[in-house]
Amino acid sequence: MPAKTIRNRTDLAINGAPPAFEKPIHVGQPNIGDREEFLRRIGQILDNRWLTNNGPMVQEFEQRVANYLGVKHCVAMCNGTIALEIAIRALGLSGEVIVPSWTFVATAHALYWQGITPVFADIDPVTHNLDPDAVRRMITPRTTGIIGVHLWGRAAPIDELQAIADEHNLRLMFDAAHAFGSTYHGQKIGRFGECEVFSFHATKAFNTMEGGAVVTDNDELAETMRLMRNFGFKGYDNVIHPGTNGKMIEACAAMGLTNLDAFDHVVAINRRNHEGYSEAIADIPGISVLDYGRTEANSHHYIVAEVNNGDPTLRDRIIQALHAENILARRYFWPGSHGMKPYRDLYPHADLLLPATTAVSSRVIVLPSGTGLPNGCVETVAAVFQLLADGAV
Repeated sequence: MPAKTIRNRTDLAINGAPPAFEKPIHVGQPNIGDREEFLRRIGQILDNRWLTNNGPMVQEFEQRVANYLGVKHCVAMCNGTIALEIAIRALGLSGEVIVPSWTFVATAHALYWQGITPVFADIDPVTHNLDPDAVRRMITPRTTGIIGVHLWGRAAPIDELQAIADEHNLRLMFDAAHAFGSTYHGQKIGRFGECEVFSFHATKAFNTMEGGAVVTDNDELAETMRLMRNFGFKGYDNVIHPGTNGKMIEACAAMGLTNLDAFDHVVAINRRNHEGYSEAIADIPGISVLDYGRTEANSHHYIVAEVNNGDPTLRDRIIQALHAENILARRYFWPGSHGMKPYRDLYPHADLLLPATTAVSSRVIVLPSGTGLPNGCVETVAAVFQLLADGAV
């Protein structure tokens, strides 16, 4: 669509005319594999009359994910947040745990919900991942652990964080919610720290509709988490550990198995979308698309644009214009976890310690991608970026 047409469309949309796209285009629209294969698995579940409680579909799902990631244990859970909470408790974390503020708020909530204080460390403004030097500055006598986050599927500084954890006798785990299929030094994410936690929420590149998992090579830790996700039961009528209900249901495992079969296809589409956005936006001054490089695998699920032209209003005006066209771009994870309740009350001056987080949060736009991205979306997004950057709208 020519830029002049987009300009006219965008002017009209902002003033209440129908948007360019009839249906909203969301960030994180679900990727869905072979429908017939999924329904076949659902039929099998119904025939088995085994809907939950560690059924055969969940067991197959766990084995396939473990094999795919190259780990000994995959402990499937009902969602990624419960998986975080169970992993945190199984590791015996307490007191203070260092996390990035620049992450989905569930990372901090999983600690706070259990009476543990999340201590926010700053990020590298280039990678958007934890800055090891900032982590060191936040260690206190009450610190018991570090949770690194592989933001946008790009690996956190694993070796540096492990060295810090070893030096200070801290537990290290990773929130890998974005990183299914990603690699670090050629090895799949999932093999690092004491355990790694995945989210398989519908918005993720690989989804089970709703779900999550903790993966680890630690036999004892895996057994503890299996107990914890099922009320602490070891066999019938024998509770040997405190626990909760964190089990994945069979239908979610069926979706996971179906989508695992389709994952390479999803990644190929995402990579094509990422390249399309990057090329379309490349020549717009002050706007760039985060590049994941070619040396490591990434699902390319997160198309992250940064607006850094000196105009503090431009990012939000672009989002307003895109929303007017029914392209529902997002300000992930504005304003950072430290700016959300209850953490903004606990740390009212956190911005002083998190300058990179604050700067990045003011300029990021996450754009729609996935297998459902309609034709013309990339071109419309690029034209809106261009027109607002030029001051034409």
